[in-house]
Amino acid sequence: MGNVRMKEAIKKNAKSYIMILSLLVIGMVFTVLTKGIFINPRNISMLARQMTVVGVIAVAMMFVIVAGHIDLSIGSVLGCCGTIAAVLQVWHGWNTPSAIAATIVIGAVIGAWNGFWIAYRNVPAFIATLGAQMIFQGAKLGVGKSMSIAPMRQDFSFIGQGYIPAQISWLIGIAAVAVYAGTVLNGRKSKAKYGIWQPTLAADVVKIAGCAALVLGVIFMFNNYQGIPVPVIILFAIAIIFNFVATKTTYGRSVYSIGGNMEAATLAGIKTKRITMMIYVVTGALAAFAGILLTARLDAATAAAGDGMELDAIASCVIGGVSMSGGSGKISGVLVGALIMAALDNGMSLINLENFWQYIVKGIVLILAVWADMALNDSK
Repeated sequence: MGNVRMKEAIKKNAKSYIMILSLLVIGMVFTVLTKGIFINPRNISMLARQMTVVGVIAVAMMFVIVAGHIDLSIGSVLGCCGTIAAVLQVWHGWNTPSAIAATIVIGAVIGAWNGFWIAYRNVPAFIATLGAQMIFQGAKLGVGKSMSIAPMRQDFSFIGQGYIPAQISWLIGIAAVAVYAGTVLNGRKSKAKYGIWQPTLAADVVKIAGCAALVLGVIFMFNNYQGIPVPVIILFAIAIIFNFVATKTTYGRSVYSIGGNMEAATLAGIKTKRITMMIYVVTGALAAFAGILLTARLDAATAAAGDGMELDAIASCVIGGVSMSGGSGKISGVLVGALIMAALDNGMSLINLENFWQYIVKGIVLILAVWADMALNDSK
């Protein structure tokens, strides 16, 4: 019986294993092609910072897709809100907290606009957000007068360019491992209490040890450069919060229910319109925050900011195992998907692969990810 359960667990987590294996293969290929440059501490730090912007909007996009919708405007909203933050600070002299707060509120209002048309006027999400993409692409160019707006204040730029000192980085890493170990061990107690099957204690200890080695190894790499990048800490804080929302709250369960079966969710008393509206409000706020991160990292708002990022966010979700038919997906998978996309961009840039080939490679990877997802679902 134990062996059967173990095989079922392995099959259930097949997507996760495939993603991790894919990431390792990508890393090894680019390490060889770049003669080790890909895995040097400086590039690892740059790669991590590079993935944070896409990672934030991919977390937002996950909730949208899980609910059975789509958001094609998220890249334009990101660029527009990043430009607004720069205009408020550079042209109007706002301090950093005020500029950030106002920008996030504006992003939430934009999300409410999308949510209103989708939830309360029954406009298909594809059309509503495609229209919003055009609107806010134009708004970005109009607000910023198609100019690069710079420089930002030092405390603003720190959000995208700063580093956590080595000593604090180690403390963060040790705390993260301790929390993970506590979560795994507490989970064992809960499963034992209710008679739910679980792997052996040795298997969980190996899992904890593997996590510890990975986390502390990455921190070692970061500290060999300048420490953990601040945007990486921000991304993982957002991921932890929204993972809790997705797995432990009524709102999160409602999102999955809506994506799994809208009619059944309605009959179960879930306020589907209100939840859908809230999904887009949160998506708009996260897109605005991602725009702040991008502007801070570049120390400028540019006319091209956010262009095409909605496609990277969708690709990160699909590669990360989020079902495009709705109802399933994990934050952890989305982060791995975003890391795979960033690794592809970073590695192809390091080997000076021509731009058109970069698009081709990412397109092939996306198609293979969807194919693998369908193949795994068909085998169940």
